[in-house]
Amino acid sequence: MTDSLPGRDQYRHFLPVQSRWNDMDKYGHVNNMVYYGYFDTVVTDYLIRQAGLDTDAGESIGLVVESHCNYHKPVAFPAVIDCGLRVGKLGRSSVRYEIGVFAHGDDDIAATGHFVHVYVDRASMRPTPIAADMRAALEPLVV
Repeated sequence: MTDSLPGRDQYRHFLPVQSRWNDMDKYGHVNNMVYYGYFDTVVTDYLIRQAGLDTDAGESIGLVVESHCNYHKPVAFPAVIDCGLRVGKLGRSSVRYEIGVFAHGDDDIAATGHFVHVYVDRASMRPTPIAADMRAALEPLVV
């Protein structure tokens, strides 16, 4: 691991996610596209549990407008994945979530990534300010 990669202590929230046998690729490690599922899981779980996100009827919805992942170290089944979450930028109507993926018990980061939500009004699909309760839940994650 290089000095420029973040450690566990740089993430504000963690969610353990059990890897699945079908996450593996032919080369014996978790396939690259599965990491985006881990990203979405840690963010959505946090928003539902901490910010009261209502995915069915909330007035605003978050649209992913950007995503990225860098892979640093392979992870293999049956690893439990510790997904670290922090917020790199909290704007008026957008938020940049930053995720660190660690195999449980390993301090070396396996992957780093981010995605950006732009919050829009569900009916008009136009950008809308992040709701106060959502903002309050996200502020403790800001680095």
